[in-house]
Amino acid sequence: MQRKTFDFILSLIGPKISENVVKPGRPSVSPETQLLLTLWILGTPDSYRSVSDRFNVGKATAVISVRRVVKALYDHVHTFIKWPIADEMETSIRVFRAVKGFPNVIGAIDGTHISITAPKNNAEAYVNRKGYHSMQLQAVCNENGMFIHCFTGYPGAVHDQRVFQNSDLPEFFRNDTQFPDDVHILGDAAYKLHKHLMVPFKDNGHLTDIQKNFNMCHSSTRMAIERAFGLLKGRMRRLLDTLPMTREDLIPKYIITCCILHNICLLKQDQFQPLAVAISNNASAVEILATREPDGGGRDVAIRKRDVIAAELPMQIGA
Repeated sequence: MQRKTFDFILSLIGPKISENVVKPGRPSVSPETQLLLTLWILGTPDSYRSVSDRFNVGKATAVISVRRVVKALYDHVHTFIKWPIADEMETSIRVFRAVKGFPNVIGAIDGTHISITAPKNNAEAYVNRKGYHSMQLQAVCNENGMFIHCFTGYPGAVHDQRVFQNSDLPEFFRNDTQFPDDVHILGDAAYKLHKHLMVPFKDNGHLTDIQKNFNMCHSSTRMAIERAFGLLKGRMRRLLDTLPMTREDLIPKYIITCCILHNICLLKQDQFQPLAVAISNNASAVEILATREPDGGGRDVAIRKRDVIAAELPMQIGA
């Protein structure tokens, strides 16, 4: 993280974390040290014991410092993670269209699993299909990889579509201010087709060239969310490792705080090379066939819209 970005964050939350976090009679921990310590915890896989030694504070003090910084940043969630307004949507549509010609795209959606320590309660519910404990993060990003919507808190064993249905995005779909003029976001086969959520044609081995071209253009455009997750987990390396906590009520705040820091870095043009890691969490074919057919509400409208887009996309197969 560049110094200008650090100074911005410190000026933002410094007053909230300026109170002493150690016992009376001991040297206080400055807001700058608390922020540095937190960034080290979130940005590396180092243990609290190792980080405490590095910053010459007790482990309990380090834990308290991180919690305070996370809370202070989380209080600004609606400042840094917010749905785009009309002008921002127009920019997104223009930039996304330039990728492969896909029209009216304002964002891309996907989910990723954040590895966590086994919680004290209902630990088995957090074991995902890959066999480790996790909490799901669902996010929508714009053309720059900035998160415009984040939703987390559901255990790793919960299906992606259920996570989506329990977020507030379905409510957004019914709001013309969030989805004006027939715009949409792009999602993979983990989501149900909706007029505001375009997903690829299911490959049954008999796709037409137009449908294959649609899927190719869709995939290339949707890669924005894969790059966003790569940047997020590259900056916040703790998300690539395991969050060192078992309290289910605190874990979502830590995850969202990492997303806030990601957005702040992008706003401040704090450059970072994304990691070449596989971030997506595609479901098995069995799950897709069983639960991810287009839903009933507006199903025909969504199918017709997808067919029209597919027919109008520039043919780029083999280009």
